[in-house]
Amino acid sequence: MNTAFETGSPADFPRRAHEAPSASAWGRRVLLLGAAFAGFGITTWLVGWRQGLLWCIGVGYGLALSAAAFGFTTGWRVWITDRDPKGLWAQFVGIAVAMVFSVPLLGTHPELQGADGPLSISLLVGAFVFGAAMQVADGCGSGTLYKAGAGHPVSLAVFPAFVFGSFFGAAQLPAWLALGALPPVDLVKVMGVWQTLTVQLSALAALAALLWRLRSGQPSRWQGGAVWVAAVALGLLGAANLVVAGQPWGIVYGLGLWGGKIVQALGVDLRHNAFWGLPAQQAQLHASVLADNTSITDLGLLLGALIAARWRSKAYARARLTARAWAASVLAGLALGYSSRLAFGCNVGAYFSGIATGSLHGWVWFGCAFLGSVLGVRLRRRLSIQG
Repeated sequence: MNTAFETGSPADFPRRAHEAPSASAWGRRVLLLGAAFAGFGITTWLVGWRQGLLWCIGVGYGLALSAAAFGFTTGWRVWITDRDPKGLWAQFVGIAVAMVFSVPLLGTHPELQGADGPLSISLLVGAFVFGAAMQVADGCGSGTLYKAGAGHPVSLAVFPAFVFGSFFGAAQLPAWLALGALPPVDLVKVMGVWQTLTVQLSALAALAALLWRLRSGQPSRWQGGAVWVAAVALGLLGAANLVVAGQPWGIVYGLGLWGGKIVQALGVDLRHNAFWGLPAQQAQLHASVLADNTSITDLGLLLGALIAARWRSKAYARARLTARAWAASVLAGLALGYSSRLAFGCNVGAYFSGIATGSLHGWVWFGCAFLGSVLGVRLRRRLSIQG
């Protein structure tokens, strides 16, 4: 029996342009915009201007991702299955835009921190597993967040599993690192600003040219220019994230922190855990969630995705999945959270921000996760998940 759920292609959600929005629809839109402004005001009042600005950046992420159905996971999958390169090209554009701003900033402002990750066994294993799991769950870190925010039924089920998977992955990260790790390689420090830009932009251009040569020639899944606008917007927002937060855009640490706060609220003492017991992590666990840079952009992303979905009157169809496929999706969510902590990020924190800020681990993550996605696409077929 075939199963299906929406994958997030713009073609899947035709706008009913001939239907004028009802008064109630406009009322919901106004309420959601009011919630965005209220979130900025409350966050600024409680924890300061910086967090308020990060809230706005997070809302921007959600708007761009949801309005254009900008999917890292889908972009990889349609290349593997249909040789449609547009999704990957858009990702390269977003990374390049973020890079041309971020690398010079990192080279001239040592107080800023790139998305540096060690070259470890955990990186290789975690990235491969993440690449496979995101195809089964139909979403990476940002994809799961924005689809959950927009009301995707499967992503709503995957989301809490991702949260607790990220918590457990962080809790066991020190044991994984003990298996073997080399220090992070910061290309900006090793090669300098202009050499890093030249080498990395050339690598992205070469990959884009290779995709062009190997493309199928069939019409792309993404029609129109929305995906390019979203790519540029994400790149600019990513650079702004670095300036405001002092660190690049990330997703999974915030989710793991939410899991840690829930576990702690249930009475579990995390002070003796090798990761969550560290002084810095204990401080985060006892502080407001609004004070965490990653959490605040995650929360803003959820609301931004909801605003975009409701503004376009976009509604996800009821998921038609077998019990086996539902179970596989939730288990994939656990694997997503767990493996992303081992790999020091997801498609955003490791791939997008890693490459954009000159971290060698971002390229290693990309290669391993893409290989994992090839396996993940086959698993989707075995589970009869369409899209």
